[in-house]
Amino acid sequence: MKKVHIVPHMHWDREWYFSTEESRILLVNNMEEIMEMLETNPDYPYYVLDGQTSILEDYFAVKPENKERVRKLVQEGRLIIGPWYTQTDEMVVGGESIVRNLLYGIKDSEEFGEFMKIGYLPDSFGQSAQMPMILNGFDITYSIFWRGTSERHGTDKTEFYWKTDDGSKVLVQLFPLGYAIGKYLPEDEEALQKRIDKYFTVLDRGATTENILLPNGHDQMPIQKNIFTVMEKLRKLYPDREFFLSKYENVFAELEKQQDLPTLEGEFLDGKYMRVHRSIYSTRMDIKAANARIENKITNILEPLASLAYSLGFEYHHGLIELIWKEIMKNHAHDSIGCCCSDKVHREIANRFFLAEEKVDQLINFYKRKIVDSMDTAKQEDRLTAFNLLPYERTDIINTSVMTKLKSFKLVDQTGKEQDFEIISSEITDPGLIDRQIVHYGNYDPFIKYTIQLKDTLPAMGYKTYFVEGNDKEMAPSLTIADKVETDFYSITVNRNGTLNIFDKKLNQSFENVLLLENGGDDGDEYDFSPLPNEELIYSNRVDAKTEIRQNTYGATIDIRYKLVVPGDLEQRKAKVLDSSVDVHIVVKVANDKQLINVELEVDNCAKDHRLRVLIPTGIASSFSISDHQFGSIKRNVIDSAIEVWEEEDWDERPDPIYPMLSYAGLSNDKYGVSVLTNSTREYEIIGENYDTIAITLFRSIGFLGKEEMLRRPGRPSGIKLPTPDSQMIGKITLRFAISTSDQPEKVARTAKEYLTPVVTYNKIPHDAMKLNKADVKTPLEFSFLKEVESNVVLSTLKKAEKDAQFVLRFYNPTETEATAVFEFNRGIEHVSAANLNEKSIGKLELANSKVQVKVKTNQVQSILF
Repeated sequence: MKKVHIVPHMHWDREWYFSTEESRILLVNNMEEIMEMLETNPDYPYYVLDGQTSILEDYFAVKPENKERVRKLVQEGRLIIGPWYTQTDEMVVGGESIVRNLLYGIKDSEEFGEFMKIGYLPDSFGQSAQMPMILNGFDITYSIFWRGTSERHGTDKTEFYWKTDDGSKVLVQLFPLGYAIGKYLPEDEEALQKRIDKYFTVLDRGATTENILLPNGHDQMPIQKNIFTVMEKLRKLYPDREFFLSKYENVFAELEKQQDLPTLEGEFLDGKYMRVHRSIYSTRMDIKAANARIENKITNILEPLASLAYSLGFEYHHGLIELIWKEIMKNHAHDSIGCCCSDKVHREIANRFFLAEEKVDQLINFYKRKIVDSMDTAKQEDRLTAFNLLPYERTDIINTSVMTKLKSFKLVDQTGKEQDFEIISSEITDPGLIDRQIVHYGNYDPFIKYTIQLKDTLPAMGYKTYFVEGNDKEMAPSLTIADKVETDFYSITVNRNGTLNIFDKKLNQSFENVLLLENGGDDGDEYDFSPLPNEELIYSNRVDAKTEIRQNTYGATIDIRYKLVVPGDLEQRKAKVLDSSVDVHIVVKVANDKQLINVELEVDNCAKDHRLRVLIPTGIASSFSISDHQFGSIKRNVIDSAIEVWEEEDWDERPDPIYPMLSYAGLSNDKYGVSVLTNSTREYEIIGENYDTIAITLFRSIGFLGKEEMLRRPGRPSGIKLPTPDSQMIGKITLRFAISTSDQPEKVARTAKEYLTPVVTYNKIPHDAMKLNKADVKTPLEFSFLKEVESNVVLSTLKKAEKDAQFVLRFYNPTETEATAVFEFNRGIEHVSAANLNEKSIGKLELANSKVQVKVKTNQVQSILF
């Protein structure tokens, strides 16, 4: 007899076209009904709280008195909570963010009892290939999801194993028809049978046992109080089946008995049976860019810096850092970071990112200040300290500023050696902006803020300090106007239209018309890009750009400005009327000694309904691209073979090769590679007749949450047809990325990590508006905490463990061969062990001469506790 497991649940979008506060009001109501049913009806055994603890956080903010009721139900196994904090996106959210989502979700769950040991993501828009490894890192071996699979991946069954490159594996129970097929089940027998017949056909076909799932819930759906009446009707209609209330784990227990389930690998981004929204990665680029920027600040700057401070004797502020993570993880829910929401919700999301970034920036500044203020020195001069938060010694050009009343100064290190530097600019600063107390006591003498550049070698995972001493030499900006850029690696000229011609001296390779802009209409919605049929695209090849090149000892800056004339909206575009514009300001920075071109691109958009991309020609004809995903790299075909058959096979959406990246995407051949590194946009496509050009999406401008009958996505609207004028992206947005050319493209992940981990500095002067008492701790003028001995892996982060007085060092291997990670500690270490992602020790590691060695498989993440 076939067994139908009816699982009561609710899918809880904290926000979507409705606000968090609107859903919270419903939540307070629904939770009361759920608890009352569980407490008073022993025949109602389980309720699944959507796998995310943020629901409880929102509820307890209103009803803290009900914590004991919830705890009792969780400990009885009736109310099923966790393992996530929020229902995360898997495509544009970084690896550390996904790890923390589970880390804090499990931590929150354990306050009440057991968490659900299922990687439950019923609605995320596609599945990352690395998810089995991440789940295994928390001792989770089961996964439930809906979107992204088809028989192209190797099976037409809905139950299978899913494996990663490092051998991690989860058992998957797919929702082939989504999580809501059992929503509001009707009592009317005719209506019930009509609906369930349709479902059973699909569910039976995909099942490998006699057990199938009927999830009884939907978005924001209250508990179905008449479920027992409906089940009686189902038993009458289908006497050959057994119907009962159940939980997901009961189906997995049956699947575990199967010996011959298929094993699948890779990411799941097929839109054949369910929409995955391949161009959602570029909706509301202001929000996407804020997320990228803040994630990188937390993991590359804040956490390693806080770890340095903790190692020197200061407090590691877990509470403040958890607040920051939870602030951005509220935005990592699939609809929120997908930006397929109403304008009012996007305003809330943007504000959360604003608050999170303010917290990050202020905590970074606090830690720098505590370390530098506490230095063990008798010298009274102001100080400038440079922090290198990479695990290896680094010779780099440092861009910083010095605030002083001195008309001339020099930088001197602790050995008395004078450090060369050059002035880029200077500006007068009112003393009241530094500390109002200065002015309060009648001192109105201005400060001068000098922007400077210097080049030095900094210790691994540590810092170096310079004293700011008075000098007699005259100080003036050292930049000179040039007509082209010459560095150790590049010769760069700027074309009249603002594009670059780049000659790489090391590769003996030319790249022409780099940074050409491509503009086309977007008749889509917040979920998907939709071009106009047979449209002639607009390029920036005919603009007349204003260009200025300035060069000094350390490198060059190219300033490019122009106006790209475009149609004002879709109707004007169809009529080929150019009545609007995008103002473009590009600042390109090239260091003398680096094979890297930094780009900051600001656009001021005045037009609607269009997409703007920047093109990076590589000269590499390609069949696949390489980009990163969580803790590894991934190869993707530049064209999806299903593009030829998607219409006749009736796909839900066209399989365009628009893909997500986290920090880089590129092309390579046997001679060299070209990659785009990003700290903002995370969407790319490989285009051109020979698939040799990287197209990076700068932004999409659209006016509706959902639209119907789109060119590449026929049928119903996704979401609802709600106007979203803010998503037209009228106004300014700044995007930051870099172009890397190299004869070692396999090292692009390390190059991206360096790009995203700039040297940060702190300038100590006697004044600060926010006063601090002197700490008891004494810190050295120069310090190195640890260093890597082998350059085979990429650091993910360094942090203090959540529960123990230990550090967590996490790293991964993005290359195609097994690597050995070797780290050396520059202080006495008593204990080193391998750890899982939940920061639990999984075996002691040998420590020899203060060094630890770990084998790391391809695309594997490893953590050590010490």
